Amino acid sequence: MLELSQALLLATTVLVIIALVAYVFALVAARVAKPQPASAKMTVAVGGSSAAGAAEVTRASSGDGSAAAAQTSNHRAPARGIAWYGSKFTQGALILLTGSLLARFFATGHAPFSNHYEFAVSFCWGMILALVYFEHRYRVRTLAVAVLPVILAMLIYASTLSYEANPLMPALQNSPLLTLHVFTAALAYGAGVIAFGAAVMYLLSPHVRWSGWPKPDVLDELGYKAVIITFPMLTIMIILGSVWANIAWGRYWSWDPKETAALVTWLIYGAYLHARVVGGWRGRRAAWLLVLGFAAIVFTYFGNLFFGGMHSYA
Repeated sequence: MLELSQALLLATTVLVIIALVAYVFALVAARVAKPQPASAKMTVAVGGSSAAGAAEVTRASSGDGSAAAAQTSNHRAPARGIAWYGSKFTQGALILLTGSLLARFFATGHAPFSNHYEFAVSFCWGMILALVYFEHRYRVRTLAVAVLPVILAMLIYASTLSYEANPLMPALQNSPLLTLHVFTAALAYGAGVIAFGAAVMYLLSPHVRWSGWPKPDVLDELGYKAVIITFPMLTIMIILGSVWANIAWGRYWSWDPKETAALVTWLIYGAYLHARVVGGWRGRRAAWLLVLGFAAIVFTYFGNLFFGGMHSYA
């Protein structure tokens, strides 16, 4: 079963590569496609008799959260077929990676969340799940151009690690709490990568004039929507981790490098939400905070490899 799990991981990597190629082609096709003249759209809204047409233009020009779906319908038409295939390959990758985790679960007898390799795969699963959800919910498929390279890099990294199963150390034998702790981390980090991808595309927007590129206000809104998932998941992750640490090590908090990095990550995303909701932060400042949050996620995952600590097994 371990060999099957690893084979499914490699198949997932192949599908992610194909999906990324499809999305890049879709973006290039949207760039070279001749855009519809603005006057044609104005005719529908001003002089046309179709209420539906006027409503469509009104929705596309609005600045609320529904702008994501409306704006995407304007720029995805030239390359709709290619992007559709990219989306299906991404969904296929999610199915295969889920199968990989299930195969490892049946092979080891515990949830695949207990060492560095297993969490790398779980992290990939959380990222792909978040991408599939945001694609389905907000219809901004070209966001995958910024997110899939991160997923691919983590999949390649996971494939270089040993996938052999070792007996669980005593601290990891409180399975339900550990499973929930790492599961919420995968969800939080997955949504955090979506926010990072939206922020990177936002920061690149002034330099990119492609018709397939999402509009800055759409990307800004997507980053915010992603953090609405990331922050509460991080909160639950830290609480569950503290309870588990007290059971395993006899104290709720030890300022371990991984614990401290997770707390810093939580504070960054909390600061982003506070700055946006209370201070009205939008645009580049908010985008750079999301980039900083992703950097904190990366450090949280890899930092213990360099600084050791009680989480050195992960």
